[in-house]
Amino acid sequence: MDFGTFLWTTLGAFLTLAIFSFLYKDNPFYKVAEHLVVGVSAGYFVIVLWHNGLSPNLFQRMDDGSWYMLWLDSSAPWYIVPALLGIMMYTRFSKKYAWLSRWPMALYIGIATGVAIPLEMSARVNRQLFAVMERSIDWTNFFGHGGVNLLDTTSGLSQLIVFVGAISALVYFFFSKQHTGWFGGVATFGIWILMIGFGASFGYTVMARISLFINRIQYLDNDWGANAFGAGAHVGHKLLFWLVVALVVGYAIREIVIHVTRKTTAVK
Repeated sequence: MDFGTFLWTTLGAFLTLAIFSFLYKDNPFYKVAEHLVVGVSAGYFVIVLWHNGLSPNLFQRMDDGSWYMLWLDSSAPWYIVPALLGIMMYTRFSKKYAWLSRWPMALYIGIATGVAIPLEMSARVNRQLFAVMERSIDWTNFFGHGGVNLLDTTSGLSQLIVFVGAISALVYFFFSKQHTGWFGGVATFGIWILMIGFGASFGYTVMARISLFINRIQYLDNDWGANAFGAGAHVGHKLLFWLVVALVVGYAIREIVIHVTRKTTAVK
């Protein structure tokens, strides 16, 4: 690995350690990394939106016109309307003309809501109901292939659990009848189904974060540490490595000294 590549690798390692330092407390290293991520992300998305949004959807559609005619001589001059609505968004920065931004905002929210609600109903309601009701319970293969197999999603038992669980969860949200008696028992079972679902989702999220954590540890070990002391590494690699280590260790020692000093002063 050449020195320039290792320099960027070291920067990545430093930012990783800086973010991890928040586990101790908020500190200048974490703030630098946080502001850098936010700034780079904002700049990156501005360029992405320009090249994937404004350029192809506005300027390229009116490229047969001329800028000094405000593209009114273009074959598609109506694209000036969304351009003006977009410009009106920036009136939010003016106290006097901020009311103008309400028009494009209302139009945007109205269109987005009209598009999102049918999609959400189709994906999260209709498809889920169809998945529950479309299959009949396979009584001939109730316990799964090869005997009792609770992990077989095609077994009749799995289909029965999905059906009963979905109905029980819906019963829990039916508040027009008091949750007592057999109805309350079904609602209680619905709570258990909901908790199992939430727990599985949370566990999946945690495992995803653990995977990211393992990836960063492997990055520090393989892409940074191994290349600093592996075959072909030169003095610059090692100096950068120990510089970052010294910076981290020095900050840790400084925090320990400050903590001990404050504790000693408080005792006196």
